[in-house]
Amino acid sequence: MVRRNCGGNSAAQSAIMKLGIILRLTIFFATIIAMVVLIAWTVYTSWQRTGDLHERLSDKQWRSSQIADHLQQTVLSLNNMVLRYAAYRQAADWMNFNVASRDLSRWLNEQQPLLSSQKERPFIDRIKTAYNDYLKAANAINAKIYNTRMAIPSLVELSDLERQSKRLLDLGIQLSEAHQQSIQALQSENIRSLNILRYAVLGSLTLLLAAGIRLALVVYREMIAPLKVQLVESRQLVERQEKLASLGMLAAGVAHEIRNPLTAIKAWLYLQQKHLKPGTPEFSDAELIGGEINRLERIVRDFLQFARPSEPQFAVMTAEQPLREVQTLLKPQLEKSNIRIEFGEMVAAFIRIDPQQIKQVLINLINNAADSIGHDGTVTLRARLDEKWLNDRQTDVVILEVSDTGKGIPPEAEKRLFDPFFTTKDFGTGLGLPIAARIVEKHYGALQYQTQSEVGTTFGIILPLHLS
Repeated sequence: MVRRNCGGNSAAQSAIMKLGIILRLTIFFATIIAMVVLIAWTVYTSWQRTGDLHERLSDKQWRSSQIADHLQQTVLSLNNMVLRYAAYRQAADWMNFNVASRDLSRWLNEQQPLLSSQKERPFIDRIKTAYNDYLKAANAINAKIYNTRMAIPSLVELSDLERQSKRLLDLGIQLSEAHQQSIQALQSENIRSLNILRYAVLGSLTLLLAAGIRLALVVYREMIAPLKVQLVESRQLVERQEKLASLGMLAAGVAHEIRNPLTAIKAWLYLQQKHLKPGTPEFSDAELIGGEINRLERIVRDFLQFARPSEPQFAVMTAEQPLREVQTLLKPQLEKSNIRIEFGEMVAAFIRIDPQQIKQVLINLINNAADSIGHDGTVTLRARLDEKWLNDRQTDVVILEVSDTGKGIPPEAEKRLFDPFFTTKDFGTGLGLPIAARIVEKHYGALQYQTQSEVGTTFGIILPLHLS
């Protein structure tokens, strides 16, 4: 009996121990599963928050740029109309000014509901007041012309118009700055949210390490590391957008400070040219000055295009179509230097692009290839299929390639190849490749290159394949 009782106690204790082990193992694995689920949920939420940050920042940045650019471009256009009217006294110029000024008044009324923050709303009323003063200055010039029958108004009226124009454009820049402050507040809010999610991930890792070092390492390697990379990329995107926003504001200021005086100088130059006889040294000097003014305007235009590129107008076409169009356009020019432009591989694939913008990129790459060759060489155009890691996923792509038989890119130039204002040319602005890269980014693609000294360089425009 005693042995039997002892045996029964032992069996009972063994059963209890087994139940305890099973219970502990169940709790252990349940904890691991809970931690994995928590981390997966946190990672998924972080990805969603990061994507939402990208979308909201892009939308706000686009709206800020559109408002500032539209106001600046319209006011500068109105200035040109008034100056042209003052110089030539054409009734059509004043009629165009009235139509454009009414359109701007209507546009200002439409912008108030689009500006959401308390810092932005008061600027629209101040801009409207400044715009009314600007119209009064323009009407004063018109009245002076008709009342006194003067060909050109006095400097007082022109100075008043310039002063009101500067006041109006300064308010536009201040509105852009207020909008930038609201973007920074949004950035801070999202960064705080991302930091909370990051701390949740680190806390989950601590608990998971108690359950097993190996499992924690696997989870970190497979899930957390990509999230950290995404957070770094998100912050880099925020910093880059802040820099581009600042550059855009700088570009607006540069355009105002340079274009407006250039327009006045150009108008006065045209007026003076009417009194100069063709073929005289004075007429040649005036033409030279006009050419230099046009070059300055082109530099300002390139700077603005880099700082704030226009949105693509997408259309679906075959991959070879833009290549064939630029080949037809540039072939006569290249033949003067005995440079052949020919076709290589061409795939029957479709892409969704803005034809003018992509052709601008191709023309820039082909001209760079021709400059690298100098004389007696070949530029080859190709369109091929590939698979690339694009927009955070593996994607079927079409690559438009421009290959040359030139000297290649020196190693010291490769490090700064896409830096704004860096150029190895005597008369270049250093904005060609940065503008090309930004245009391709707007097409959800990428710009790549391969180079070898004294062999040549191949640039490739990587674009998503369009499935028709």
